[in-house]
Amino acid sequence: MADQARAPIIDPKDATGEVASFYDGCTTFRGRVANSARVWGNVPYLAKFHLLAAITPQRQGGGGVLTCKIKEMAVLKTSHVNGCAY
Repeated sequence: MADQARAPIIDPKDATGEVASFYDGCTTFRGRVANSARVWGNVPYLAKFHLLAAITPQRQGGGGVLTCKIKEMAVLKTSHVNGCAY
């Protein structure tokens, strides 16, 4: 039961309508449809908002003052301090 998804995971090949539109946005911004986005596809209108809210701080511009290099260094340092294995 531990490895069973609580919410259905929507495959990008099976996506239609708003879900397909959300997946297109994921591919545009991130270059792929992440596994988390496949679950977010269950609520596509909320997912579109979340995608923009999550991507803006990660990219240069968009109102931020830090460069992408500094942001990535902070992510790597945080992962190292937390002992992440990935």
